[in-house]
Amino acid sequence: MDTILFDVDDTLYDQLQPFKNAFEKSLNHLRNAPIEELYVSSRKHSDTLFNKSEAGTVTLLELHTYRIMTACKEFGIEISYNEAIEFQKTYEEHQKKITLFPEIESLLELLYKKDKQLGILTNGPYQHQLMKIKQLGLTKWIPKDNIFISSAIGSAKPDPLAFEVVEKKLNLNKVKTVFIGDSFENDVIGAKQVGWNSIWMNHRKKTRPGNTIHPDKIISTPKQLLDLIDSYL
Repeated sequence: MDTILFDVDDTLYDQLQPFKNAFEKSLNHLRNAPIEELYVSSRKHSDTLFNKSEAGTVTLLELHTYRIMTACKEFGIEISYNEAIEFQKTYEEHQKKITLFPEIESLLELLYKKDKQLGILTNGPYQHQLMKIKQLGLTKWIPKDNIFISSAIGSAKPDPLAFEVVEKKLNLNKVKTVFIGDSFENDVIGAKQVGWNSIWMNHRKKTRPGNTIHPDKIISTPKQLLDLIDSYL
């Protein structure tokens, strides 16, 4: 294991927390709403418009309002367009306060001291993802040249091209490269189809899609990830 690359959202930090804080602040009249289920649903609906957003045929505002309104509707909750805008504004404010899972911070420190090549491959708008990367302090361990954001490289996971861009820039050895992420579709399938090793961080206990692609390891907590990687070093 020479190179370890990570997804960002809901892999290095708990993305549910800023969502929950924003929901409770901006939609506090919906006191009995199933917030974690709404979060998972909003991620699913975000994925359906992501490629159109990357291509510029759907605006970020359209994506952001669609995903929360559609998620709420799925659970029989109606919110207005203006409420969706206010939720997104509050969500972005709380995203500026995100922190690494403590075990992930320990893992990055361990890998850095072992002189492993570390990197990031994340989907999303460049400035928005860069804001999260700065907030998490990732450049303490990961060089800026090893951080790849889909909108900047012109290709998004799970497109093999996104992984191939990283592979070429970092001169990776496929057999000794591991990619860690929470999305089976984007992270596991994306990494495996280009010949990388894959660790699925399934801390949301998602059901694995019925296909022939299998991650090399599945873990359900950041602590399990730290212990797993430590056992290899």
